[in-house]
Amino acid sequence: MPLKRQNGWPQYVVIVGCGRLGSLLAGLLSEVGSSVVVIDIEESAFDLLTAGFSGFRIVGDAVEIEVLRAAKTHKADCLLATTEEDNVNLMVAQVARKVFNVPKVLARVFDPRREGVYREFDIETVSPTKLMADAFLASLENRGEE
Repeated sequence: MPLKRQNGWPQYVVIVGCGRLGSLLAGLLSEVGSSVVVIDIEESAFDLLTAGFSGFRIVGDAVEIEVLRAAKTHKADCLLATTEEDNVNLMVAQVARKVFNVPKVLARVFDPRREGVYREFDIETVSPTKLMADAFLASLENRGEE
C-alpha cells in the first residue's frame, strides 16, 4: 500500500514518544506540511516540541489501544515508535501494523540483536546504537587515511 504523500512526505503521521527524537521529528514533519499527532505518557514531554509544531498532542500510554484510536491511527500513513523502551516500541509498532494497517511503521530499537524480531513482524527499525557504532568505525577508518 503506497504512502499518501504531499511534497514527498507522509500526510498523516503518528509519533509515539515525545522525547528528544520524537519531538524533533514532530517539529520537522510538521514544518514540511505533514499532519502530526504525538503521543506521550507524560504531559511535560510536550515541552520539548518546537514553536513550529502545529500538530496535536495526546497524553496517554500508546500501548493501550484506545489511545491509538484517539490518535486516529487507522488514518495514518506512518507511525514512528520513538520511545526509549524497545518493548514498548515493538508492541506499539505491531499493533499499528496488524490492527490499524498502517502502511509504514518505523521503530527505534536500542538493542541491535532485537532487529530480527522486528523484521519478523514487518517493522522497519532504526538502531541508534548501531548507527553510532558505524559512525565511530567510519571515523576510525578515515583517521588512518589522513
